Amino acid sequence: MTLIDDADLRRFLEDDCPFSDVTTAGLEISDAMARASFEARDDMIVCGSEAAVRLFQLAGAQAKPLAATGAFASAGTRLVEITGTAGQIHRTYKVAQTLMEVLSGFATAGRAIVDAARSASPQCRVACTRKHMPGIKRWALMAIEAGGAAPHRLGLSDYVLVFDEHRVLLDNNVPLAEHFAKLKAHAPERRLAAEGATLDEALMLADAGAEIVQVDKMTPADVSQVAAAFARRANRPLLAAAGGINAGNAAAYAAAGADVLVTSSPYYAPPRDVKVRISRA
Repeated sequence: MTLIDDADLRRFLEDDCPFSDVTTAGLEISDAMARASFEARDDMIVCGSEAAVRLFQLAGAQAKPLAATGAFASAGTRLVEITGTAGQIHRTYKVAQTLMEVLSGFATAGRAIVDAARSASPQCRVACTRKHMPGIKRWALMAIEAGGAAPHRLGLSDYVLVFDEHRVLLDNNVPLAEHFAKLKAHAPERRLAAEGATLDEALMLADAGAEIVQVDKMTPADVSQVAAAFARRANRPLLAAAGGINAGNAAAYAAAGADVLVTSSPYYAPPRDVKVRISRA
């Protein structure tokens, strides 16, 4: 699981309550002892329960997770329990609730794609792109891993991936295989991936030495053609399908022969609903 960073959590609390909680202080209940709990309103893959607990701890309250990140929770399941003053709980609960709702939405959507893909091909993997909101990489990775997906590309420094936007700038008088050889020499410990949009482009990239061929916005039928062509090759590249992959079509792409399904859709999933209950201690 991705490391929870106290610096991030303190920043979240400071952003929401940089000074005092005017309402709780004005009602003169800041020091009243209280209990709180988080419950799942929806079925969900839980994500962020440990971060929620740590937020309350940083605010001075006591808290414990009852459902771990990555666990399935049916509607009504209690996720977190908290004890502290009203001031500590009210300062924290909305930040913690929202964080869990958003991350659990990512995780739940990711798990749906993983389950769909594996129903058709148990070996097929789902990888989520770096196309998340900038600044939330740590949290996005936690969520998609909780859902059973893998990171596709952590960033430009992590992964060699040649797009058409790269190829249009290359010298056409030099064979693509030479460009790829130069790239492999520059990053010898990384597999070379390249993206194409047609069967001909996929074969061209494989001929030039791509070890992973990513096909973009192909239909499952088209992906099946690429997979069949690759199966006849002695050095078969890994086949990744990207562009519009979601829970509704993942099984079709997996059945077509894709080794990896590349998707951004979990990052645009609706949050899962977390109910907060507060009472006197």
